[in-house]
Amino acid sequence: MTTYVNITPDAETYLAELLEKQNTEGMAVRIFITQPGTKYAETCLAYCRPEEVSANDELQQMDKLRVYVEAMSIPYLEESKIDFAKDRMGGQLTIKAPNAKMPKVNADSPVEERINYLLYTEINPGLAAHGGEVSLVELTEEGIAVLKFGGGCQGCSAVDMTLKDGVEASLVAKIPEVTGVRDETDHSQADNAYFK
Repeated sequence: MTTYVNITPDAETYLAELLEKQNTEGMAVRIFITQPGTKYAETCLAYCRPEEVSANDELQQMDKLRVYVEAMSIPYLEESKIDFAKDRMGGQLTIKAPNAKMPKVNADSPVEERINYLLYTEINPGLAAHGGEVSLVELTEEGIAVLKFGGGCQGCSAVDMTLKDGVEASLVAKIPEVTGVRDETDHSQADNAYFK
C-alpha cells in the first residue's frame, strides 16, 4: 500500500466511524491542499462519494477506509499526519502538513522550487519582522531571479540594501543556478513601507 498521509490507527477508526454514519455506499475520505505552495495553503479533509473521485486522485487503501489524495497535493503532503486524540469531550482530529505551504526540496528539485523554499523558510521569516515578504516572479535564462516585494518592503527606502546584501547574497550562495536578482516591485506605493 502506498502511503501519502500518515493516518494513525485512532484517526483511522474515528474516520471509519464517521463514514459509516453517512449511510452512503462507497463513501470515502478525500485529502487535498487548497493553494498548495503558498502562504494561504490549507490542508482539507472531506467526505468523498464515489462519483466525486477525480481521475487524478491517488488511492491510499487502508484496513478500515479508502482515502483519496489529490495528485497535485502529494508533494506538499510529505511528512503529513492525521491523528485523533480522545478526551472527555469525545476527542479531536488533528491534521499536520508541515510542507503544505512549501514542498520539501532537495538538490534534484527544480531550481524554482529551491528558490521558493529558500525564500519561504529563510528570507521571508526575517522580512516578516518588518511586515514584508518577497516572492519569485520568474527565473530568466541568464539565471536572474526576478523578485517582487510586498507588505512593509514595498516602497521601503532600505529595499535596495535588503535586495543586494540579504536576498541576493543568500540566493547566489545557496543556489548555484542563480547569478543575480532583479526587483520588479513598484516602490512608488509606500503606504505600508517599513522605512519611508
